[in-house]
Amino acid sequence: MATEKTFYLETFGCQMNSHDSEKVIGTLQHEGYRQVDSEEQAGLILYNTCSIRDKAEQKVFHRLNDYKQLHKSGKRFAVLGCVAQQEGERIFERAPFVSLVSGSASYRKLPEMLQRLEAGEHRITGLDDRKTDQTFETEFTSRQSPYRGYITIIEGCDKFCAYCVVPYTRGKERSRTSSSVLAEARRIAGQGYTEIQLLGQNVNSYRDPEGKRSFAELLAAVGEVPGIRRVRFTTSHPRDFTRDIVQAIDAVPTLCDHVHLPVQSGSSRVLKLMAREYTADWYLERISWIRSATRTISLSTDIIVGFPGETAGDFVETMNLLQNVQYDCVFGFKYSARPNTPALTMIDTVPEAEKSQRLQLLLDRQREIQRSNYARHLGETMEVMVEGANPARGQIAGRSSQNKPVNFTTDSPIAPAPGTYVNVRITGTHPNSLVGEAV
Repeated sequence: MATEKTFYLETFGCQMNSHDSEKVIGTLQHEGYRQVDSEEQAGLILYNTCSIRDKAEQKVFHRLNDYKQLHKSGKRFAVLGCVAQQEGERIFERAPFVSLVSGSASYRKLPEMLQRLEAGEHRITGLDDRKTDQTFETEFTSRQSPYRGYITIIEGCDKFCAYCVVPYTRGKERSRTSSSVLAEARRIAGQGYTEIQLLGQNVNSYRDPEGKRSFAELLAAVGEVPGIRRVRFTTSHPRDFTRDIVQAIDAVPTLCDHVHLPVQSGSSRVLKLMAREYTADWYLERISWIRSATRTISLSTDIIVGFPGETAGDFVETMNLLQNVQYDCVFGFKYSARPNTPALTMIDTVPEAEKSQRLQLLLDRQREIQRSNYARHLGETMEVMVEGANPARGQIAGRSSQNKPVNFTTDSPIAPAPGTYVNVRITGTHPNSLVGEAV
């Protein structure tokens, strides 16, 4: 009797990584593997890694070290994703018990690599980097969310921002055909999903290989798939954010009224150092398009403080932009050097203590902005998609179309299931969430 093939997969990082893992899990299951809940139970242990954050590779090697003794019992290890692409065969040197190293651009070769692993090979690599023109498409995606279906429409990045490792770890931009995206959207809808999130490192840089649809047209077409009630997209790059995206949101009710548009800095001088390919004024023009929409569109962003060369005056410009735009959510980070990026050659002029202080000032200001923004919803009734429950507080957790967390109570003896929609009257507000009661 053949030994059962089992695997354990842990995912680090972003939504792209999480969705990649859904596709990897589906591929493994199609190849006859069964997913288990721990490293100890698995014959094959996989770590899908992210290299965006500081010391990300160290965290991966620490995790490998924690479980290396399992190799003696015949278990095999694989490192996938961005750290795999970044470190390449150096992983074998630092962790000789690892048998497979593959970047995301090579996942389409996973069945072949698994066969080689089963045949006894010990050092298998998939490191296509920026060479491949192909995307990772599979019908065997094992979707982990019961209510939100993710669809990657573009992989890789060609922007080469000075601080960012993504172009080197995920390869060049490669778009899927609009036909294949819509076929997947219809398949998801047929499985009962009502919310779709389109993904890409720069999702609005999408270029249809068939030449049929722009990003805005694809967005609208996904929103018109029968059964779909909500469509989100992330992450946009300001350089490719076009006015027709806003027009599509206005025209198609199923497109969520939320845009995540990373600015990174409010200083045009720093933006140039970052190689972001736009100025603060360029960015603010796109914000004006969003603010002039018929619908009220919620805005969120990413900001880096303490980039090499950032002065106190540059930081003031960022704080001014923050006040000007009035975001509903800001993800703020201190600059940290990443491997292989152009910023490594720049002198890190901002002391760590100053970076921390600037970040705290930014977050404090943003908290007050959000407190004011969220308070405006008091007394409103909004549609909330249920995501789960908090039994300790007797609340249901969900999210509005504007991507705002909503915690609410209900008189119903049966709690609404994840993925269902409930009208909620807002009775209280916090800087990061809304509180209400089901109508």
